[in-house]
Amino acid sequence: MSLVSMPFVDNGVDTALHVVAAVILFGSIAAAAFGFWRIHELPIQKAHKREHHQLGLITALTWIGFIWHWVWVVAVIIAFVDGEQALRHVRDIWKEKENHPEPAVSKPSASEAVVMTDEEVKNA
Repeated sequence: MSLVSMPFVDNGVDTALHVVAAVILFGSIAAAAFGFWRIHELPIQKAHKREHHQLGLITALTWIGFIWHWVWVVAVIIAFVDGEQALRHVRDIWKEKENHPEPAVSKPSASEAVVMTDEEVKNA
């Protein structure tokens, strides 16, 4: 065997290695595409599971998300956030602030200023 000869060239092992490499390549591409598809369909699956009222909207946004990816993020937010519960929570916070107004902090006026004696000034 010389230094410039290549191992596995011009025999059956060469062809077998090319076949194995092609299978691994196409398998990796298929696995990546399948994983991307499963992640991309996540909002629709969550909406079906929760029997979401906006299932059609979430489905449309998910399909549009293949082109514009920020739309898919909106679909995820709509699918995972319970809108009614979030609105109730905001309403309760709003009503709580109306029922318990914060006390106003007032600054002392000039007539209410504290007068210190000379001895208190020396000690301060």
